[in-house]
Amino acid sequence: MNILTSILTQSDTAYQVADSLGSVAAMAPAVVEEELSMWELCLKGGIIMIPLLILSVISIYILVERFFAIRKAAKEDASFMKRIKDYIHEGEIDSAMNLCKKTNTPYSRLILKGITRIGRPMNDVLVAIENVGNLEIAELEKGFTWLATTAAGAPMIGFLGTVTGMVQAFFAMASAGSNADVTVLASGIYEALVTTVAGLFVGIIALFAYNYLVSMVNKVMKQLEAKTMEFMDLLNEPAK
Repeated sequence: MNILTSILTQSDTAYQVADSLGSVAAMAPAVVEEELSMWELCLKGGIIMIPLLILSVISIYILVERFFAIRKAAKEDASFMKRIKDYIHEGEIDSAMNLCKKTNTPYSRLILKGITRIGRPMNDVLVAIENVGNLEIAELEKGFTWLATTAAGAPMIGFLGTVTGMVQAFFAMASAGSNADVTVLASGIYEALVTTVAGLFVGIIALFAYNYLVSMVNKVMKQLEAKTMEFMDLLNEPAK
């Protein structure tokens, strides 16, 4: 009988504890999950986000503008060299020069320079063509220095923003003294890290844009080299 009474007493105690825990849980404030939009994150990045925004806009502009410029320069007329060859063999130098001016592409300007040097030593002709080729490549690579600088500098600017943000967060903690709250430090840290994320994002865009445009210019460079060799072979052909 005593055993039964003890079991019932323990059961009542367990129910009372469970009811107490339920009451405490009901009284506890509900945890509200905060959501941050990309725009809010950008605003929390502070003034460092302004130069990063400028770098990203200019980099995207250079990518788009250079893409279309290089793609236009890479277009090739399959019959161009054949017509140049026919004009030169027939002695129609003016017609060959007019064709080059009308085509108005990097390789046509190379050939035009070579035609103007016909009659001079072959080495002089080759040097003149190479000089024009270097100028054409330099023209195509306009803005590449900006992309390379942005790819390296944007992450550093973002890291600078993070360091200054961390300094401010720890200064706020130190100023609060014994009343310091961990949430204040956590909020300051994640806000400071926003600039690092933004800097890496801009730097990655600039890096990929730079490498992609360089690959396009390399294709144009190979095209110029091929046209140069074809023109030099044409000059070395015996007259018919």
